[in-house]
Amino acid sequence: MMRQMTLGKSGPRVPVVAVGCMRVAGLEEKALAAHLDFCLEHGLNFFDHADIYRDGECERRFAGAFRQTGHRREEILLQGKCGIRPGMMYDFSKDYILRSVDGILQRLDTDYLDVLVLHRPDALMEPEEVAEAFDILQDSGKVRHFGVSNHRPGQVELLKKYVRQELIVNQLQLSIPFSSMISVGMEANMRTDGAVDRDGGVLDYCRLNDMTIQAWSPFRYGFVEGVFVGNHEKYGPLNQVLEELGGHYGATPTAIAAAWVLRHPAKVQLIAGTTNTARMAEVIKGSEITLEREEWYRLYLSSGHILP
Repeated sequence: MMRQMTLGKSGPRVPVVAVGCMRVAGLEEKALAAHLDFCLEHGLNFFDHADIYRDGECERRFAGAFRQTGHRREEILLQGKCGIRPGMMYDFSKDYILRSVDGILQRLDTDYLDVLVLHRPDALMEPEEVAEAFDILQDSGKVRHFGVSNHRPGQVELLKKYVRQELIVNQLQLSIPFSSMISVGMEANMRTDGAVDRDGGVLDYCRLNDMTIQAWSPFRYGFVEGVFVGNHEKYGPLNQVLEELGGHYGATPTAIAAAWVLRHPAKVQLIAGTTNTARMAEVIKGSEITLEREEWYRLYLSSGHILP
């Protein structure tokens, strides 16, 4: 059965691999129901959504497919994200958060979210309004836990000054080549690209504050760029090591890439957004592998990072 972890200090028990739902609208309902069945059979019962994924269609399609599985709502955990108004702005106003959650609940055909995440920092955020919205959502039973995504430590601290709820997660991009939150700590006091502080020390901050990092795009090498697994032209040395370690562990390069993220002592939860059942099985295999320290560093170095 899939390994479990606790989100934050007092959040729910969840699998170390979350099912990302950004692409589920690309499956027909029957195929999606089969995918959900596979995930649930393997202990993957935590599903990560966002209201901007296909303008809510992913949430609607998920709800229809989940009904087909015959599973009960109580068997799964649903995480939703809000705050982005595509092409317009970010919006953490009280009214917009409340309206967003009502829309999410309607599309997911549920009475509550297990976790609500603020998607990207709003430059015009009034933290007092966020606090009011969180209180209303929690007191009404619509949301049980709260978190953020793509937030720097100072932005989290500003929210924590006003909200009374624990912020249990911070969803951040992390993969072997896209890991500046790690390199900045090892290239400290150097004039190197890896030493550039892009996030305010968010990795250490989350660890110090028992805030779970949820790693999104764990198999991509940039924000909008492609997948590094199998990309020998751009990441030849990395793929060579992935394949070598895959042979050692009887696993695929994708599994080894997942194991790398999960090996970090920050106790990261990996978000796997694939809708391919075979690929999800590879990720599951990766969650069962604990890389040796030397193996983890070999992967890190082979992706282009340095050790001073």
